[in-house]
Amino acid sequence: MGVFASTDDPGSAGHEQVVFCQDKQSGLKAIIGIYSTALGPALGGTRFYPYASEEAALADVLDLSRGMAYKNALAGLDLGGGKAVIWGDPERVKSEALLRAYGRFVQSLAGRYYTACDVGTYVADMDVIARETRYVTGRSVEHGGAGDSSVLTAWGVFQGMRAAAEHVWGVPTLRGRRVGVAGLGKVGKHLTGHLVDDGAEVVATDVDPRALEWVRATHPRVELVTDASALVAADIDVYAPCALGGALNDDTVPALRARVVAGAANNQLAHPGIEKLLADRGILYAPDYVVNAGGVIQVADEIEGFNFDRAKLRATRIYDTTRQILRLADDEGVPPAVAADRLAERRMADVGRLRTIHLR
Repeated sequence: MGVFASTDDPGSAGHEQVVFCQDKQSGLKAIIGIYSTALGPALGGTRFYPYASEEAALADVLDLSRGMAYKNALAGLDLGGGKAVIWGDPERVKSEALLRAYGRFVQSLAGRYYTACDVGTYVADMDVIARETRYVTGRSVEHGGAGDSSVLTAWGVFQGMRAAAEHVWGVPTLRGRRVGVAGLGKVGKHLTGHLVDDGAEVVATDVDPRALEWVRATHPRVELVTDASALVAADIDVYAPCALGGALNDDTVPALRARVVAGAANNQLAHPGIEKLLADRGILYAPDYVVNAGGVIQVADEIEGFNFDRAKLRATRIYDTTRQILRLADDEGVPPAVAADRLAERRMADVGRLRTIHLR
């Protein structure tokens, strides 16, 4: 095994630490990025993905770890931002030995970084990693964890959507509104249920026929469309991207008919400047890393001993945080994404400064 940590690589500007991990015998190739520990230990999931190159893996972990710092700050957590990527096809190379080797590297950071699930990793994987490190969240219920984090992710998105609805239409409900849900995975399914219960008219799509079969059986009044492009162009009030990132781009934003965008997908803005394009079109964007923070709130709660009611209460406060950001955006004349960044940076600076007060 070997670890290389760098804080002066120009490609990692702004990050406290970037760790390259390799264990040739198990096939492990991983990178752990710690953007900030100003608010506490860095928390962020481990993504297992067959990147085209090491450069692509590094770019992803740098971007994702920075995003986690902002997400955790706005979620009110005393946690910094980090992320990890394992470079490889999880269907081919994932093994107990590889996951445990990765756990050894996480343990070597002595609590500066807590890991959790992400794309390509699951609760069962966290239980294996935890055999080598105690700095793991998102574990199974059998091992004292929270289990499926999609439950509170969807609840938080629903709270953020309620706040956006209040900002635009004056009432914190989706009753009578047409909401387009793109992606009926674990989060999208739960979100659809909340919307139906709230009295919304739901229009949805998914690439997986099994997801479409589920919604037909569970919520027969949900209208289904052929694909995401059709959903974007549909007569909807709210657009909820709940699948892949980059859903808001130079093609989709001009075609979008919704007044509000609030969804669970990460990194919804395809590139800088999309937030201004949305604002110019009069579309209110509830920043993704604000409204989808319910999942990280859920796994973070494990650190002090998981309590679902406590975690759900914290996720419910996403409604208040979203309201605050939307008002700040109006007051400062900036898009909500810019206002959210400013609020996160303010908390990291103000609270992080307290660490300079040394205690005996």
